[in-house]
Amino acid sequence: MRRLWTIGCFSRLIARHFSSVARRGERPGGEELSRLLLDDLAPAQRLERLFGLSPCLLALRAARRRVARLLLQAGKAGLQGERAELLRVAEARGIPVLRPRRQKLDALCGYQVHQGVCMEVSPLRPRPCDEAADTSSGDDPQQLWLVLEGLQDPRNLGAVMRSAHFLGVDRVITSRRNSCPLTPVVSKASAGAMEVMDVFATPDLPGFLQAKAQQGWLVVGTVGCPGPEISQSSKVPITSCLEFVWDRPTLLVLGSEGSGLSQEVFASCQLLLTILPRRHLPPGLESLNVSVATGILLHSICSQKKVFPVQERGQLLQDS
Repeated sequence: MRRLWTIGCFSRLIARHFSSVARRGERPGGEELSRLLLDDLAPAQRLERLFGLSPCLLALRAARRRVARLLLQAGKAGLQGERAELLRVAEARGIPVLRPRRQKLDALCGYQVHQGVCMEVSPLRPRPCDEAADTSSGDDPQQLWLVLEGLQDPRNLGAVMRSAHFLGVDRVITSRRNSCPLTPVVSKASAGAMEVMDVFATPDLPGFLQAKAQQGWLVVGTVGCPGPEISQSSKVPITSCLEFVWDRPTLLVLGSEGSGLSQEVFASCQLLLTILPRRHLPPGLESLNVSVATGILLHSICSQKKVFPVQERGQLLQDS
């Protein structure tokens, strides 16, 4: 019944639109119809616009989203490379392809840097956190899950996910509360890594960390450059990321851009990692941007990976 009501409302909306156009002596359809916003659809049918070459191509390859249509900028002579692949995949799947002009595509993408590519797709949402355990890597002692509490800047989140994917993080866990959703801006900032990564969310981050600690995982929090007063008052040991030894499954926990880890999450940590500066720092510069810090911390940990397939390593060296 609700579905019929929704369809009826949308039909009446179109009818009123065409009637007003006809009264003005204009031809209905065409540009006028394209101005109907996606927000006029029912929430269950609402789409979002994914933009950028890598996010769109990786989203098509991963096939985790429903794709309504592909928009390729008109006027680009001879689609080649990844753009040609986008077109081939879309046509093979029966996805409608439109060729709007640059000005129209700019407006559709909110004047973001779209590289001449945009797709109207269903939203991508984190999976429930209990599914993360079902897809874990067994008894591997060097599992690394990245846990993010309250990251709110979409570009920070995207940059963090790009580094995590590049450096071999197994899972990304986010707090469901006060965290940035998986938006097209996040996907663009991640260079499309968001489209292929396993991202999970939990409504109870402290409870999740405590449960993993009981299973033998090491819960490692992060702090900015600690002064003497912090080092002496902290009940949780603090060590430089360069001195950390990765010999057991580990959860690396990073806090929000402004306040860092909450007290509840901080209390769940068994160890704190920090990045020591190479000079004396004035007040206000004791810490790094969260995405920069994440890259440094992950590299210092993941460089200790003991098992790396010889063939894959040789191929990487050959490609470089």
